[in-house]
Amino acid sequence: MRTRTLLTLVGTVAALSIPAIGSASADGAVLTTGSAGGTAVAVGDTLSAPLASGTNATLYSSATGTSGVSCASSTFTASVTDNPAAPGTATESVSGQTFDSSSCTSNVLGVTGVSSITVDNLPYTTSVASDGTITVTPASGSTIQTTVKLKTLLGSITCVYQAPSLTGTASNTDNSINFTNQAFTKTSGSSLCFAAGYFTAKYAPVTDNGAAVFVN
Repeated sequence: MRTRTLLTLVGTVAALSIPAIGSASADGAVLTTGSAGGTAVAVGDTLSAPLASGTNATLYSSATGTSGVSCASSTFTASVTDNPAAPGTATESVSGQTFDSSSCTSNVLGVTGVSSITVDNLPYTTSVASDGTITVTPASGSTIQTTVKLKTLLGSITCVYQAPSLTGTASNTDNSINFTNQAFTKTSGSSLCFAAGYFTAKYAPVTDNGAAVFVN
């Protein structure tokens, strides 16, 4: 079963590294397809990406631990709302992210499985700067929120986590976006819910109608 959730949140992911960002011509756009400095991505186009091959999206209880939830299958979609000339900052509206709950596991004591992961309060706004910096923010007065439903020996429990914003990086090396140890605070849930969540995922390749997207 596939469930709507986070991006960007997600937009929104592996280890953060210095992104390989290509140079663009003076009249080139921040987001292009085909190559760095290639064809400008049109406003209104929908970008999407799965998890990078061989990686998992994780929500762990600490930045250095491995206890929590891990999913092997996830995708996100975002609509381009502004794509100015480079150098500059493009913006996107993250409308959805899905996790295949059948690919998700949990090693939290007392938890037997993952029912669903849902990202609330969509859409989120994502900004992508020419230097590869990605920032995900909720609507004014809202918050980035993820609801995790877990199966336990005593029945189902619901854990809610929130974050004011997320930051990540884009890389032209593999047309990826990366989020590492993005901190969430538990706002509700039973004692079986871990007290904090740290989100990591790498999505690649990011494509526009099948064409790889580059940041300039």
